[in-house]
Amino acid sequence: MLLVIDAGNTNTSLGVFDGPDLVAHWRLTTLRSRTVDEYGVHARNLFELANLDFQAINAIAIASVVPPLNFTLKTMAETYFHLTPFFVDHTSDTGLTILYEPASDVGADRIVDAVAAIEKYGAPCIVVDFGTATTFNAINSEAQYLGGAITPGIMISSEALFERTAKLPRVDFRRPQKIIGSSTNTAMQSGLYHGFVGLVDGVLRKMIEELGSTPRRPRVIATGGLASLIATGSEFIELVDGTLTLEGLRLVYERSQQHFV
Repeated sequence: MLLVIDAGNTNTSLGVFDGPDLVAHWRLTTLRSRTVDEYGVHARNLFELANLDFQAINAIAIASVVPPLNFTLKTMAETYFHLTPFFVDHTSDTGLTILYEPASDVGADRIVDAVAAIEKYGAPCIVVDFGTATTFNAINSEAQYLGGAITPGIMISSEALFERTAKLPRVDFRRPQKIIGSSTNTAMQSGLYHGFVGLVDGVLRKMIEELGSTPRRPRVIATGGLASLIATGSEFIELVDGTLTLEGLRLVYERSQQHFV
């Protein structure tokens, strides 16, 4: 069994694969101050709640965009699982040609998202990952990672609006019933939701035009915490895949093991 860990700036997602099947997955808040033992205890508790055998894990793969956490996660894997984890980065054999410059700047999450999208949905494609930042990742028909766009994430934008204004309250991010808000709360929700959908579709429209329609129009896949909510208002998002990053970690890990067979 394979444990995969996607360490993001806001959330850390964990998943357990039994062969190709994702049998359990969880999302934790990312805390850089969390210790090795805290991560280990959390993992053991999650396994127990899911009725999974902690000792059945025989490999661990990690995609991290939080360098200060790497040593903690590595030590946790060695201490609690007695395994040396496999960290994905731009040097990993993914089958993906990275044209971004420099390639080392591409986050591991963006790499594994692209690998999973190609495997599951084909290329060309665009992956929109709604994380702390919202990333748009373009892959052409030759499975080349071209690059993309990075914007502030939804919650960053929402918090900035609250923190930098004296009279505006903190509001839940949701799709309002109508675009013309009849209160401060609904006006803010309308601006945040429809403004962000407009941003997403504006970027996607231009990316799709730039990628062209040969041999086919690129498919657009969304992942991340608020992907489903944004997708309901988007003109271009076709699919929402909440476990795309975890699937990509499994695929990259399995490809790495082929060299040892």
